[in-house]
Amino acid sequence: MAHDQPSTKRDDVIDENLKKVYRDMLEQDVPDRFLDLLSQLKEQDEAKVSNSGENDE
Repeated sequence: MAHDQPSTKRDDVIDENLKKVYRDMLEQDVPDRFLDLLSQLKEQDEAKVSNSGENDE
């Protein structure tokens, strides 16, 4: 349900804090462990593609 009442000071503080948390999360680096996993998956994909290309000959 939407409220037609103007936002209160408390609502404004909550909004600002949520925005701050969101901005902080966006600025965090991706953990190295996750990047390593992505790299491994990419290598596996590339190996599958190159192996399937060899079978076509």
